[in-house]
Amino acid sequence: MWEENFDTEHEVGRKLDYSPVSWREYFDQMEDVSVGLADSRDVFRVYKAGNEGPLLVLLHGGGHSALSWAVFTTAIASRVNCRVLAMDLRGHGATLVCQSDDFSTQTMSSDVANVIRACYGETAPPIVLIGHGVGGAIAVHTASNSLLPSTVGLVAIDVVEGSAMDALHSIQNFLKGRPKSFKSMDHAIEWSVKSGQIRNLESARVSMVGQIKRCEVEEVDTQEQASPVTDVVVERNEEFYDQSYVNNKENAASESVYKWRIDLSKSEKYWDGWFRGTSNLFLACNLPKLLLLASIDRLDRDLTIGQMQGKFMMQVLPSCGHAVQEDKPDKVAEAVAAFLLRHKFAEARRETRR
Repeated sequence: MWEENFDTEHEVGRKLDYSPVSWREYFDQMEDVSVGLADSRDVFRVYKAGNEGPLLVLLHGGGHSALSWAVFTTAIASRVNCRVLAMDLRGHGATLVCQSDDFSTQTMSSDVANVIRACYGETAPPIVLIGHGVGGAIAVHTASNSLLPSTVGLVAIDVVEGSAMDALHSIQNFLKGRPKSFKSMDHAIEWSVKSGQIRNLESARVSMVGQIKRCEVEEVDTQEQASPVTDVVVERNEEFYDQSYVNNKENAASESVYKWRIDLSKSEKYWDGWFRGTSNLFLACNLPKLLLLASIDRLDRDLTIGQMQGKFMMQVLPSCGHAVQEDKPDKVAEAVAAFLLRHKFAEARRETRR
């Protein structure tokens, strides 16, 4: 499946460009938003685009960053008039918080509300919460607890309680199986595509910058027991990478290497809480809802019944991995745009920028 996707998207034999791309290609501005008391401020990195229409608050999956929404942002902005705010969740990307080991749903959903309040005060525009994986669970909790009163819609991407709970037991093994560091950013991007973690080279070139960081070899050596992190749905293609991408301690000189920005393996005590009860919370939210899935097999019993009762819109996007909005940003944008237009949350753009 993965080899077929890769070959159809790229000409066989053509040398591909794995160099990183700036966020500026996709967002209008980057901002560090401070929340909390003066002596214990948390600083959240956010990326914004657009200046009219509903506000799409984009919440990424575990181990990813706001940059995982970059290509999607361009795609949705070409279809409807909207504003976008994508934020690095606590412990992720360039966000810096005082209690970086607190990944409870209560804290993380409060973070979302605090950031929006800091940006828009008490008069935020109509909000559509859109979350992927763990970010989807946080979006559900934020909506369920009415933390943002102007919320008008909810979109969950590949977050299903049943399949997520089934996958929890295999996460640690998956984390331990990934490379702990890379020789360069280019190598990390190449690995992410060839391993099938991100099946879209354009997205990988901008989003991997938010997943790994440059550090000295000595720093990597002192933390070599740390495991990197991914989201809860384990892909089957992690073995498809060349060991030459990986920085081995024996080969490392004094130059810098690149390692994962976050180690969520230590947050295992929160994993169950991220997803348990999420399906019923999603169904109980009195908002228009959309569920996007990579596979129909991931639909659990509660959601299956709810979907049959017409409690939410649902679309399955085949031929993509768990990183749905990265693998198929145009398809996700089409589905989200249709959702926004159907409920009259946004107006269609007359012109396109494609």
